[in-house]
Amino acid sequence: MSRLFETTQINGVSLANRFVRSATWEGMAGADGSCSPELINIMAKLAEGGVGLIITSHAYVSPEGQAGPWQMGIHSDEMLPGLARMAEAVHRAGGKIVVQLAHAGCYSAAKITGLEPLGPSVSGSEKIPRCRVITKEEIRVLCEAFGKAAARAKSAGFDGVQIHAAHGYLLSEFLSPFFNRRTDEYGGCIENRTRIVLDVLRSVRTAVGDGYPVLIKVNSEDFVDGGLSVDDMLRVAEMLEGAGIDAVEMSGGTIYASGAYSAIRQGDPDTPEKEVYYRDAAVRFKEKIGVPLMLVGGIRSLEVAEGLIAGGVADYISLSRPLIREPGLIGRWRDGDRRRATCLSDNACFGPLIKGEGLFCVLDRN
Repeated sequence: MSRLFETTQINGVSLANRFVRSATWEGMAGADGSCSPELINIMAKLAEGGVGLIITSHAYVSPEGQAGPWQMGIHSDEMLPGLARMAEAVHRAGGKIVVQLAHAGCYSAAKITGLEPLGPSVSGSEKIPRCRVITKEEIRVLCEAFGKAAARAKSAGFDGVQIHAAHGYLLSEFLSPFFNRRTDEYGGCIENRTRIVLDVLRSVRTAVGDGYPVLIKVNSEDFVDGGLSVDDMLRVAEMLEGAGIDAVEMSGGTIYASGAYSAIRQGDPDTPEKEVYYRDAAVRFKEKIGVPLMLVGGIRSLEVAEGLIAGGVADYISLSRPLIREPGLIGRWRDGDRRRATCLSDNACFGPLIKGEGLFCVLDRN
């Protein structure tokens, strides 16, 4: 049997295989951030389709951190009933699910929230939206918000949480010298830039306890001049490992400032050589860090995924866009149909999202 389909554990939670659904924005939550039946159904379908671990939508932990319309929230106890229904639906389908805890930072949707976006520094680039510098007291409150959100996830029955520190959102902004121009203890050297991330991790761990999986998503690098480098990322990973993180998911790029190397690259990686965007960074990670690595980005074929696991490049394979078109992809591979994922990575699925129609592959609706 392929190692991709062996059972593993992350901090006591048993996973049926090494495939992970990487978080995205489905645009299907209620206007208040509540879980809709449509959003719950997407998660249940992923579980039915054989995904070993599902990571939810990026869920905002405080009102000013909302990234866009119809985004899932975990900022209030009023969200608990819907969150509990989502966890129950996935468990009923035989799956495991964690909540991604997020704050959009300078990319927060002020027109929706009516609140001023917060960031580590005033923007030094036309590519970055304007924001107000977050104060030290607001950092303390924010870290508490992450902890309270994690407690809600556990109370609702989720199997763990993931801290979103990638793609140019708030925690990623602090890690990146491209965004972070601070001169206090939260800016400058990589140890200072990581301080808020470690503060968030401590708050989350205090809220959920030692025996509950806490994951994090980080960039391999930002792919912008003066941004987070692979060397920086490795130092961040060392500090996270020392602080007790249970697994790291590696991605790359930022939302708008990375061009062809953005977090959602276009162009079908239609040969094995084009797959695996962050392979080199993953190899360096595994040489130095003992924490399990979930690798996302451009993985489209079973053979490539098997090679990553067999070669020790990654411990888990994360997929996002391929599972939009084929929520049953993992089950298909498990049952012997080894054809590559049919996703074309054209990002056409964002069209319906922007129109408020929710997330789906337009190729399957035409």
